[in-house]
Amino acid sequence: MRIPGKTILIILAFFAIYVIWGSTYLLNKIVVTEVAPLYLASIRFTTASIFIFIIAKAMKLNLAITRRQLLNNIFAGFLFLVYGNGVFVWALKYVDSGFGALEASIQPLVILAMMRMVDGKKIKRKSIIGISLGVIGMYLLVSQDQLVFQDDSIIGIIMIFTSVISWSWGSLFVARAELAPHYFVNTGFQMIVSGIMLFIISFLLGETWSSPLTWSPSAQLSMILLIVFGSVVAFTAFNFLLKEVSTEKVSTSAYVNPVMALLLGWYVLDEQITGQSIVAAVILLTGVYFINSRRIVRPRMNGR
Repeated sequence: MRIPGKTILIILAFFAIYVIWGSTYLLNKIVVTEVAPLYLASIRFTTASIFIFIIAKAMKLNLAITRRQLLNNIFAGFLFLVYGNGVFVWALKYVDSGFGALEASIQPLVILAMMRMVDGKKIKRKSIIGISLGVIGMYLLVSQDQLVFQDDSIIGIIMIFTSVISWSWGSLFVARAELAPHYFVNTGFQMIVSGIMLFIISFLLGETWSSPLTWSPSAQLSMILLIVFGSVVAFTAFNFLLKEVSTEKVSTSAYVNPVMALLLGWYVLDEQITGQSIVAAVILLTGVYFINSRRIVRPRMNGR
């Protein structure tokens, strides 16, 4: 039986947001030891946008967009990359990364709640089971290390929650918004606007800037991989999926990414994998199965 081309693209796109985004934990960890986080993100997204526009031009894609499409892409880029990503990284000054990952795991639940409020969509039992398993699995994964709280931890907890809301809102917005016909073009506009905004914020916050030429070879290579695969490939796949499958299915990357990060940390950095980590990974992936176990492709209305 021949698999339709659209189905193959969807499978490859899920591979990108599951596996490639899972690797960005490791890559960011390498670069951020030498480079300020918002400055890092600004270089990453700005450079990625330039590559995207060059590729789009080579593919003879029409880069012209309407004013409404441009504004929608600016708004989406802010929700995803400036607030959703930038504020999350900033908030990790006040809580440890394990708690941040645990709090971020509620994203599928937030998306379903928003869909319930906006569309009146009934939350399916399988989705509730999948999300519950995801949160339990994430807790088992991060609770092996002591969750350290500082005096200002409440600030970090609140800001991470708002960043989860921002990313979830952006996911629903892109799925419904009027954007350019090609998702590749939308990714480019979202990234270049976000990169510029992050440069400005980094400057206002007084982050230390350094030339990439002065970074270590490992940091330079990691940044290249972040730009090419983490941004150009995976974020484009993410934008594609938001238009092709249900939003809560796309959000399951919040469960798969830590599992991939765990495996890569073990393989590349010789980090230990405990029995509890294996159990947590199985529970997380079972949760993903429950959420994704229905038909993938969203039915299209006649005439569209």
